[in-house]
Amino acid sequence: METYQNILVAVDFYEQSDEITNKALALSKMYKAKLNIIHVVDNLPMLDSGYGVESPFNMDLITELMDNAKKRIAVLAKKLQIPSDQVWLEMGSTKSEIVRVAEENKVDLIVMGSHGRHGLALLLGSTANGVLHHAKCDVLAVRLKAE
Repeated sequence: METYQNILVAVDFYEQSDEITNKALALSKMYKAKLNIIHVVDNLPMLDSGYGVESPFNMDLITELMDNAKKRIAVLAKKLQIPSDQVWLEMGSTKSEIVRVAEENKVDLIVMGSHGRHGLALLLGSTANGVLHHAKCDVLAVRLKAE
């Protein structure tokens, strides 16, 4: 049986995030593994002034999103007793950033939620599916119930 040494939990701050973090915390205790946490703020399309909106709006919005995410991830990391050098707040493609941080930090298990979407959302692909297919380590997708 695989013994995990370095676990990365990906959070999106939705109400069901506790299910994911509790599962990751239990696994880290069971395996005596280091627990890391990541949140990725999705890229925003830059608005061109040709559309009548100036880019400072984008910068203010990005700054506000990152500031809010920084506060939320700090609170969660403190609750889970994760040191600041094991906390990742990134901006970009969620799938790509999770995989990149996992590879750069030699993570051997990624824990994240899966909403089990159907129809168009399934066709377009989910973050969990993207991570599962691109990560070089194990991925545990915690099934989240529909609210």
